[in-house]
Amino acid sequence: PDTGVAGAYNVCYVNGFQTQVEQKHFWRRHHWSLVLKDSGRPVVDSVWGEWVLDLRTRAKRHHLARIMGSWTRRCAADGFDAVEYDNLDSFSRSHHLLSRADNKAYARLLVKRAHRAGLAAAQKNWAEWDGTSVGFDFAVAEQCAQFSECSSYVDHYGAHVLAVEYHAKAFRKACRTWSDRIAVVRRDVDLTRHGLRHYC
Repeated sequence: PDTGVAGAYNVCYVNGFQTQVEQKHFWRRHHWSLVLKDSGRPVVDSVWGEWVLDLRTRAKRHHLARIMGSWTRRCAADGFDAVEYDNLDSFSRSHHLLSRADNKAYARLLVKRAHRAGLAAAQKNWAEWDGTSVGFDFAVAEQCAQFSECSSYVDHYGAHVLAVEYHAKAFRKACRTWSDRIAVVRRDVDLTRHGLRHYC
């Protein structure tokens, strides 16, 4: 849904490190310099077809944080309690143009924007990194049972982890091994409003 649901803890999705496919016109027309390029061509996440954002300079990181900050404030105005910034690990798809330090520095700016808007901030991706070091409040651990990453998130966040699985086998594994410590849900990949939603 586009607004928070009464009686639930609502987490707003913001693609903080890459572009949404349907927003390419926006980035090309208004913020082309903020899209990461290799030999003049946008660097693409081949799985989702999204462009990777350019975090290599302090100025670009702050410019991007202002854009994401405006979307984050919209999340707060729409009744959400928290925000998850997707693709924290974009450096791994950047053709070695981004560093881990670039992404960490930018993540710190996004967390500040979330907190300034009155929202909690969730780490999404890069399980081995302890995002509490830049202020993340909890983790949305996507497919952590499938990729054996749940323990890393739990080590960093304790019970403040939401595990999201998309496949039945991984969901059963998560329920069997982690549901006594963290929340586990099975969803459809597209996260449709009336799609699959099972809890342990």
